[in-house]
Amino acid sequence: MLLGFEDSNSGQIDFKALFFKCLRLWYLFVLGVVVALGLGFLYLQYTTPHYTVKSKILIKDDEKGADLLSGGAFSDLDIFSDTKNIDNEVEVLNSISLMERVLTELSLSTSYFTPGYFRDEEIYGKELPVKVIVSKLDSLAYEQAITIHVKDNNQFELEEENEYSISSKSTHKFGQEVVRPYGTFTVVALPGVSLPASPKEIIVKFYDTHELANYYSKELIIEPVNKAASVLWLSLNIPVQEKGKSILNKLIEVYNKEALEDKNVVASNTIEFIDERLKFLTTELSDVEKDVEAYKRQNELTDVSSEAQLYVQRASEYNKQLAEFEIQLDVLTSIEKYIQENGGQYKLVPSTLSIQDATLLGLIARFNELQLERDRLVRTTQTNSMLVQNINDQLSNLRFNILENLQNIKKGLTITRNNLQANMASFKSRIQQIPAVERELLEIKRQQGIKEGLYLYLLQKREESSLSLAAAVSNSRVIDPAMASKQPVSPTKGKVLAIALLAGLVLPFASIFVLDMLDNKVKIRKDVEAATNTPILGELGHKDTEETLVVTQGNRSPVAELFSLVRANLQFSTVGKENKVILITSSMSGEGKTFFSINLAATMAMTGKKVVVLGFDLRKPRLMQDLNLPSELGISNYLISDKMTVDNIITPIEKQLGLFVIGSGPVPPNPLELMSSPKVGKLIDVLKATFDHIIIDTAPVGQVADAFALAPYVDSSVYIVRYGYTLKEQLEIIDDIYKQKKLNSPMIVLNDAVKNAGYGYGYGYEQLGHKKQKSKLRA
Repeated sequence: MLLGFEDSNSGQIDFKALFFKCLRLWYLFVLGVVVALGLGFLYLQYTTPHYTVKSKILIKDDEKGADLLSGGAFSDLDIFSDTKNIDNEVEVLNSISLMERVLTELSLSTSYFTPGYFRDEEIYGKELPVKVIVSKLDSLAYEQAITIHVKDNNQFELEEENEYSISSKSTHKFGQEVVRPYGTFTVVALPGVSLPASPKEIIVKFYDTHELANYYSKELIIEPVNKAASVLWLSLNIPVQEKGKSILNKLIEVYNKEALEDKNVVASNTIEFIDERLKFLTTELSDVEKDVEAYKRQNELTDVSSEAQLYVQRASEYNKQLAEFEIQLDVLTSIEKYIQENGGQYKLVPSTLSIQDATLLGLIARFNELQLERDRLVRTTQTNSMLVQNINDQLSNLRFNILENLQNIKKGLTITRNNLQANMASFKSRIQQIPAVERELLEIKRQQGIKEGLYLYLLQKREESSLSLAAAVSNSRVIDPAMASKQPVSPTKGKVLAIALLAGLVLPFASIFVLDMLDNKVKIRKDVEAATNTPILGELGHKDTEETLVVTQGNRSPVAELFSLVRANLQFSTVGKENKVILITSSMSGEGKTFFSINLAATMAMTGKKVVVLGFDLRKPRLMQDLNLPSELGISNYLISDKMTVDNIITPIEKQLGLFVIGSGPVPPNPLELMSSPKVGKLIDVLKATFDHIIIDTAPVGQVADAFALAPYVDSSVYIVRYGYTLKEQLEIIDDIYKQKKLNSPMIVLNDAVKNAGYGYGYGYEQLGHKKQKSKLRA
C-alpha cells in the first residue's frame, strides 16, 4: 500500500497527488541527478576500462573435416587417429596449466604501470622503457610494488616500501642484478628508454603465476560459432589490448605445441621399440640364411620330388599357422620383457602391432594416456605432489594388469600351438620317406621365413611411425588472429551516465515513497476521509506568525479567511437546531485545540456575537498563557468554591470586542472528578444566559477521558487533526466517537495545511463546499 498516494474510493494510486508532491520537491530530483552524474563521472575516471580481445580458431576433427593421414593405407596405425571432441578441447584450452605456461613464456608475472591522477595506467609491449627480468621471487613480492625512476640511459632509482610502509630509495645500473628479501631480479633498459615521451616513473607489480593463470582462465570465454562446426571463438576482457592479443595468440600456439608433443612422444617411443627389435631380428635372420647356405652346399640339394611336395603342402599349412602363433608369442614375449625391464621407469608401452586382443589394447591405451597426463603434470608441478603420486599408483596397477593379461594370452596361444603340433604328428608319418636332407632343409627354410616375415612387418611399421612423426600437424588452425575492440566494453560512458541519470531520478522518487510509507502521520485530507465518515468542517492553513489570536478586525490573511469559512460551514451544519455550546478536542497535545478555540470564538465575535472560551483542559492549561493573560483564577477555583461567582473568573479580550475567556485556574489533583461536579452544568447554564456561543477547550480524548464528562452539556464537537502531526491510527478515536455517538454532532477540522504548488492548501486540498461534505454536515 502506497500510503498517502492511494485513492480512498477506488484503491488506485493518486498519480496527481504523487506528481504534485514530486513537483513540490523538485530540488531533490535536481540534487539527485547532479550527485548521481558526478558519481558517474568519478566512476568513469577511477575505473580502468576493459577491452574485448577475440580470436577464431578451427579445431581439426575427423567428424567435421578429417585429416588425410587418418585413413587409407595408415588406418591400422593407432597413432594416426585424430578424432577430437570439441568439449574436451574447450576444457584443454581453458585449463589453468595451459594458461600458466602461456604466462610463463610471456613473462606476465610482472606488470608495469605509469602513475596517473585518477588511476595507474598499465603499459605493455612497445610502450615499456624498461623490463624486469626475474630470477627468483618470494611470496612477499606479491604483497608490494616497486617504483623505478629512470635517471638516464645507464642508471635508475629504485623506490620500495618495507613492511612498516617506510619508503626507501636506492640507485642501480641497468643490467645489474638486484637482490632483495622478496626476490632477485635485473632491470634492463629497452630501446625506448631514451625517447622524450618515454615514461620516467614506472610502477612494477609482481604476481603469483598460478593465481594469475587462475584469474585469466576464469576471464577467458570459449564459445562455439555454431553447433554444426568445430570453430571456436576465444574472447578475453582485459585493460591492455596488446597484452590481450599476446595472451590469446600465445595460448593457441602453446595449445598446438602441446598437442604435437603428445603425438611425437607416442611415435618416438614406437620407433625406439621397433629399432631394438630389428637389431635382434637382423642377427637371427642372418644366422638362418647362413645355415641354409651351408646345408645346401654340404648336401648338394637341387630339387624336391612332387610326391614329397604334396605331403609337405599340408604340413606347410599347419606350419604357417604355427608361424603366426610363434610371431604373436614372440611379440608378446618382447612386450612383456620391455615392460619388466622398464618397470621402474615412466615410458610409454609400444603398440601391440599384430595382437588383436581388445582387453590388452585397452589396457595399453589407458597406460599410455596416464603416462602422457603424468608427463604434462610434471612440467608444471612437483613429482612428489598428490596428483603425480595418484597417477603413479594407477600406472603401477595398469602395469601389473598388462603383465597378467600377457601371461593369459600366451597361455591360450601355447595351448592352440600345441594342438596344431599334435595335428602335425599325423603327417609326420607320411613324410618319413622324404629324405632326411630335404626335411631338414625345409625346417631351416621355415625358420628363415618366420624371421623374415617378422622383420619385414616391423620394418614397415617403423616407416609408418617415422611418417607419422614427420607429418604430425597441429590440432587447430587460426582463422582470425587476436583482434581487440576499439571501444572499451566496460565501463561504457553512455551506459554509466544513463544509469547515473536514472538513479538520480529514481532514488529521490523512491525516497519519497519510502519516507511516505514509513510515515504514519496524517499527510493529506484523503487519509482522514479513508479512516472515518465523520464530516470535515474545514481546513486551516499554516500560521507563520507567533501570535495566537490571528482573527482580528481588518485582518485579511489566508488563515483568517479560512476561519471565516469554517464559521460559515459550522453555521451551515447547525441550521434548524441550537448550537451554543461547542466542544473542541483532539487526539493529543500540540494539535492546535487552544489556537482553534480562540480564533473560532474571535471569528464568531466579529459577526456581533458575544462569545466566551472556557479552558477546560485542567491538566495542561494553555489558554491564558497563549493570550498572555493572568491565570490565578479560573474554572477550578469556581468548581471548588461556593463563594466564587462566574463574573469573578471571566476575562475580556481587548483586541476583539465581544470575546471573553475563562481560564482553567490552578491545576487540581483530581481533574476528572472535578469536571464531573454538578457545578459544571450550573456554569454552562449561567454562561448560556449571557453569551451567544460557548467554546470549550478540553483535554485530548486520545490521552484522557475528561472531554466525555462534558458531553451532556455540548451541542456540537470539533475534533482537531493536524497535518504532519496526528497519527493515522489516532483517527480511529474520532471514528469511534462518531459511530458510538459519544459526543454530540462530531466534526473534524484539519489544521496546519501547507500551501504547495498547484494544489492550494494541504497535501491534497479540496474545496470545503464539496457536495459530499455538505451532505455530511447536514446529517
